[in-house]
Amino acid sequence: MGKGGEKGGESGEPEPQIRRYTWEEIQKHNLRTDQWLVIERKVYNITKWANRHPGGHRVISHCAGEDATDAFQAFHINPTLVQKFLKPLLIGELAPGEPSQDRDKNSQLVEDFRALRKTAEDMDLFRANPLFFSLYLGHILVMELLAWLMILYFGTGWITTLILSCILTTSQAQAGWLQHDFGHLSVFKKSSWNHIVHKFVIGHLKGASANWWNHRHFQHHAKPNIFKKDPDVNMLHIFVLGDTQPVEYGKKKLKYLPYNHQHEYFFLSDLPTSAHPCVLPNPNHLDHDQTQVLGGKFTFPPPLWSQHWNRERETSGQGSHFALLITQWFLESHWFVWVTQMNHIPMEIDSEKHRDWLSSQLAATCNIEQSFFNDWFTGHLNFQIEHHLFPTMPRHNFWKVKPLVKSLCAKHGVLYEEKPLGKAFVDIVG
Repeated sequence: MGKGGEKGGESGEPEPQIRRYTWEEIQKHNLRTDQWLVIERKVYNITKWANRHPGGHRVISHCAGEDATDAFQAFHINPTLVQKFLKPLLIGELAPGEPSQDRDKNSQLVEDFRALRKTAEDMDLFRANPLFFSLYLGHILVMELLAWLMILYFGTGWITTLILSCILTTSQAQAGWLQHDFGHLSVFKKSSWNHIVHKFVIGHLKGASANWWNHRHFQHHAKPNIFKKDPDVNMLHIFVLGDTQPVEYGKKKLKYLPYNHQHEYFFLSDLPTSAHPCVLPNPNHLDHDQTQVLGGKFTFPPPLWSQHWNRERETSGQGSHFALLITQWFLESHWFVWVTQMNHIPMEIDSEKHRDWLSSQLAATCNIEQSFFNDWFTGHLNFQIEHHLFPTMPRHNFWKVKPLVKSLCAKHGVLYEEKPLGKAFVDIVG
């Protein structure tokens, strides 16, 4: 039944007769050189096309041999447009007797979640408020302008440097949350506009690589906290994570660092990446691979500031310049790391378990209690559950969909975890 369908996917020509496949057959095609997946009961051969996937080959390859319907809907703001790329890859469909979900997943849970998504669409929760994002960008630019004016009027004394560090830390952290919005295509209706503004915010306000961010972050969303699929938890040279990895690598006696003290050196884990820019003559010339090697976590000074910093270094010596860089990077690194990890590190981290979309995201994410400060401080990542379920939803609508998500979780007995901000930070160390 199975083999003849491959020809249609490779040639791009429709088969004269629809091929029918079982899940047993489809699940065999999950190798790097042989990849099939299912979207809305249609079977696609993505083997040759994966390398041309705009989101990167890894994120789509992680779904090989599985039902990728919910992941497909989660990542694409215009699924109808994307269908034209899928049509040449179509090789058949699920056999009539096969369930829509693979690996004995709870079909009622999957159907209820898809109904919830349809309800969110009908409520216009995927439509962004232009005023929200305009004001958000405005308050970042105001802080950047204020920093420039302080330099102009007060020079580079130590007091000015410390105040500047706090202002720039805040503006850079908030720019990090804003680039995240555009990177997820959650602001404009057209993907191209989101990509353009994303490159401006992450490139010119952050001094980081949009390609690097896309390459890693979409993998994280597709398979959060899954070893070998989520790059955010593949950190063996620094940390062992979850319940099974410490045991597994303890038996193998693999040891790069004293992991029994990792809860202590976690506080210093971002200092090496903060030091790299001080010895780089021009961070704007770094390519994608170099950004990856150095960690990529908003490591380099924003291009809008690099010319000023070079000039100040020549005229006023190294002291205040070095202090400004180190203080800002130290504060921003910890702001970024603690906020992003409070939702994931305390949750389940393990190997692939082939859960449905809702269950996989809830197992790996938790929420932080809502308040005006928490919303602003975390860039609405305190609604991590809703963000992971609907990554293209504008963040100002998370609070509206939250009751629907909690109700669905309660109906199916899926744990919906929410905690205070302070406890979330403590749980990281725990």
